[in-house]
Order: sequence, then C-alpha cells, then structure tokens
Amino acid sequence: MRKPIFAANWKMQKTAGEAEAFADKFLPLVAGLDRVDIVIAPPFTALDRLGHKLDGSHVALAAQNVNAEERGAFTGEIAPGMLVDLGCRYTLVGHSERRALYGENDERVARKAAALLAHGIRPIVCVGESLEQRKRGDALDVVSGQLSDSLATVEASQADDIVIAYEPVWAIGTGETATPEIAQEVHRHIREQLRVKFGEAGDRIRIQYGGSVKPENVDELMTQPDIDGALVGGASLDPEAFSRIVRFEKT
Repeated sequence: MRKPIFAANWKMQKTAGEAEAFADKFLPLVAGLDRVDIVIAPPFTALDRLGHKLDGSHVALAAQNVNAEERGAFTGEIAPGMLVDLGCRYTLVGHSERRALYGENDERVARKAAALLAHGIRPIVCVGESLEQRKRGDALDVVSGQLSDSLATVEASQADDIVIAYEPVWAIGTGETATPEIAQEVHRHIREQLRVKFGEAGDRIRIQYGGSVKPENVDELMTQPDIDGALVGGASLDPEAFSRIVRFEKT
C-alpha cells in the first residue's frame, strides 16, 4: 500500500516571514496526521527559516530546483549539498515551468535527479503534456518520452526514493483540472512504464497529480487507484485549504 504524498509548490510566492506565519497556522491543523506524507517547497529565500519551523514536525522541507553540479562558477544556482545543509528532504525537478520558461530538458532533469539521489534527497520528477500535444493525441507518448529520459540515471535500487508528478501543462494555474478518469489513464500508463523499468519496485513508486488541485476536487481524484497524492500550487498557499487537501476523504 503506497502512502499518499502531498507537496506544496509555492513557486515565487511568500517571503520568509510569510512562510513562518503559514507554518504557525498549518502545523496545528495537521498535527497527528500520519497517514500521508506532507512536503512544502518554498522559494529558496524561505528555506532556512521555514526549515526551522518544520523541524521536529512530520512535514518535510523541499526545494523547487537544484543545479546538478557540486560547486563552481554558476551564478544564481544552488548545489545539492547546500540543500542538504538546509534540511531539504525532497526537491522538484523538471517542473513544466522550468521546462517551458528556462529550457530545461530531460537530460538536465536526469542529471539533477542523479545528483539529488547521491546526496540523499528525494527528487520529485515532473512530467506532463501541453494542450496542443493532448489535442493531437500525443499525451501518452509525450509523457512516456519525458519519463524514460528523465529517469535514465535512476537505478532500480533507487526507485523507492523517487516520486513522479504528472502535471498536464494545460491544467496548471488555469482552473482546469483533468477529470479523475483522464488523470488515472495517464497515471496508469506511467505505472506501466515504471514497472517495465524497475520491475516490482515500479508498484511502490508514488505518482502525484498536479494541476489545479483544490479542496473541492481532491477527494474524487484520490479515489483513483494510481493517484498517490498531489503536487499543489495555488491552493497550497492557504493553510486552511492545504490542510483540507492533505486530509482528503477517500470513499
């Protein structure tokens, strides 16, 4: 039985002080909730102070990005060891915004995933198709290609330490959500690909859905057999809304 995992991606929002205020409200709302894993990925500037707030709780700290290099002349970049020093346990790689706005390709995502795993940080590897690709009927092929190339460096022995996030680009920040049936179709396809690559370990890898997840739709999404949680954007900025999401009711 896979333990659901919910990750908040705050993107370029919240100062360090606002992140601390969020934690003060959120942590009491999820106290004692041990049936799910909860992750928060604030901006880099809030990692240190939010990390101190989360220390000792069951909510894990994550980064939104990383450089695959250990150190060097890479102005504005963050190395895996720096994230370890801050207490990060997860890091997003290959988010659609990184792919679309900053030219991040599957090869770079694979290098980042390998660097994170080498430092004991679990990568949340994001894949997903655009609206144009879906309309062409290419969604499954696009996701398969991204998944295969982005996990090229991951060994079967490391499979339990990765998380996959399926985020249809057309549903991110648009208010549009893939129906549970559409999401499950892609999640099932991802599961099949993971089994091919990793064998029985593919059944243990958790696959999140990301794309306008909110309190009003999380329960229905979580009824699907291959949806193991969510990567939450806008709704994760509000402690009440995010706490309701992680406390989903599965019928």
